Amino acid sequence: MKPKCAISACLLGNRCRYDGTSNYDPKLIGKLKEYELIPFCPEDFCFGTPRPTMDLVKNNNEIKAISNLTGANLTPPIKEYANAFFDTHKDIKLFIGKDRSPSCGVRSAKLYNKDKELINSNSSGLMAKEAIKRGIKAFDAEEFLEKF
Repeated sequence: MKPKCAISACLLGNRCRYDGTSNYDPKLIGKLKEYELIPFCPEDFCFGTPRPTMDLVKNNNEIKAISNLTGANLTPPIKEYANAFFDTHKDIKLFIGKDRSPSCGVRSAKLYNKDKELINSNSSGLMAKEAIKRGIKAFDAEEFLEKF
């Protein structure tokens, strides 16, 4: 039985990015042949595709996903999705997220303050943060390609 890898669905070719495109990466998929790939996309599941973009915003020591169109807090459904995903797939050994995603970026998501000024470019997206919290080995796709 192959170990399981949670992977951003857009990297597998699913057209689930905010603009309805994918980030298909055959080289990455080739490096994951020994894994059973379990796709995920909290943003598509929660908000559909296409959808307005969102950013991670830190305000009063709390990090939230905020819609760039409406300013709405999109955090609760993303966190619910992440918890349900990992509760359902308890045997995930590896997490590969899409770089710079506010949901899936592992060490590359941009974090802004409440005035939308960039704080840093190496934060974890909401779903990636849950994977890390659960002790799952986690990488951005680009980082995984560089290391392995």
